[in-house]
Amino acid sequence: MTEEAKKRLAEKEARYSAAVELREPDRVPMDINGNIFAVKDAGYTVGECIYDTTLEKYKDAATKFMLKYDPDTAMVAFDLGGEGPALDLLQPKFIDWAGRPGTKIDINSMKQFLEFPVLLDDEFDEFFDDRLSWQTRKSMPRLSKLAEPLEKFDLPLSHEGNLRGFVEAYSTPAMRDMIEKCWKISDFYKELDKQKKKIAGELLELGFPYPQVARAAVAFDEYSDTLRGTICSLTDLFENEESVQRFIDEAHPKMIARIKSLNKDGSLNGKCVGFALHKGLDGFMSDEYYEKYYWRYLKELIETIISVGMTPYVFAEGKYITRLHHLKDVPKGKVIYKFEDTPMDLAKKELGDVACITGGFPNSLLFHGTPEQVKDECKRMLDACAPGGGFIFQTKSSLTMAKRENVEAMFETVHEYGKY
Repeated sequence: MTEEAKKRLAEKEARYSAAVELREPDRVPMDINGNIFAVKDAGYTVGECIYDTTLEKYKDAATKFMLKYDPDTAMVAFDLGGEGPALDLLQPKFIDWAGRPGTKIDINSMKQFLEFPVLLDDEFDEFFDDRLSWQTRKSMPRLSKLAEPLEKFDLPLSHEGNLRGFVEAYSTPAMRDMIEKCWKISDFYKELDKQKKKIAGELLELGFPYPQVARAAVAFDEYSDTLRGTICSLTDLFENEESVQRFIDEAHPKMIARIKSLNKDGSLNGKCVGFALHKGLDGFMSDEYYEKYYWRYLKELIETIISVGMTPYVFAEGKYITRLHHLKDVPKGKVIYKFEDTPMDLAKKELGDVACITGGFPNSLLFHGTPEQVKDECKRMLDACAPGGGFIFQTKSSLTMAKRENVEAMFETVHEYGKY
């Protein structure tokens, strides 16, 4: 790393840390991930980057974005970058992606989740009592076309004096094809991971820190996102509470144990563990149910992350106005809350003396507004949220289709007007 890059890295890490600790740095830090905007700005498409297994196009886009706009965090790994060939073999049924043969989504679209219940109404007994059988013959075939041969997979009850039946069960043409593709996919991801690690190191050499290094999830979000889907999971709160609680009682301790395994050597002190609150927003459940099934588990996750020397980075999706009084009940100067549709002046008023806030800048203005409108909104947000520290400037979601002149106006304004 050059001396210039070392200086840049130290400045940005100090700026970010000061904001988290509710102190005033030299200026408001900017946590802006270029993502799709950066890819397009560099002259590529999202589809190209998903199928570029060298990751060179992503690296070029990230390098240009960071050096041109000077955010205070590195552009994180591009979603699905380089994974195209493996996805074509896996054929997942729960997502669609740019560049996929036969896709109907745009070549520059972010990946699209296709939600459906994986765990059906009549399968709870099997799910809890014979998890491996359910995952093998029901869950995986519903999630991936590659795994469909498992629907009919069966082993003989008796070995009958030899193991031919065992061998033959794994050796049907469909099973052979699936297993061989699994080997190929596994080898592919091992090589891709090596390439990602190499490129991450090269981008860090430019002097831009990676503040977020791990992820976590609230148990109810896992239940809803990966098993039952939004509608079924919320209905289950009224019609199948016992199963909801049983899943939470199983999943939550595992997540706590996973967090406690982080940072054993202290090398990740201050680094962020991020998670999105998919089902905790206003209107999805009553405050009584939020406390019972959501907040008390979220609070323990936050406290556990802090206990291992790391920083909880909590993305409160949607409107979180009625939940702010809960979010305030955390250790001071140890948490980052990102907001999507919660008014940032209200978030500052309610949480400013407890936690660092970020997010909220309207992406629609970057897509459809003028540079002057962008500048005015940046200044309004800085006036409301920057005083006293504890504020990181960020848009409510990815830049995606933002206009270049508006992105330039945003960075220029925060870099100048955001000085303390």
